Amino acid sequence: MSAQQVHDMWQVKAACRGPQAAVFFPPPQFERKADRLERERRAKAICADCPACQECLEYAVAIREPHGIWGGLNETERRVLIEAAG
Repeated sequence: MSAQQVHDMWQVKAACRGPQAAVFFPPPQFERKADRLERERRAKAICADCPACQECLEYAVAIREPHGIWGGLNETERRVLIEAAG
């Protein structure tokens, strides 16, 4: 098994796998603020029970992922975390 495969093993146990994955990213069409907040709330609820949440967040921060909910945080929340870390 390669080092990359071991590093990405958290993805196998991630709670976001499957049909519910759509709530983690905005739809291709316009999304109203209330709809975005509700979609993000649903995604974050899935993250709250996920055994891979911390590894997911670390991955998203490391690669500076610009889209979606990762590790329970949205783009803006991750940006604040990155900036605070310096």
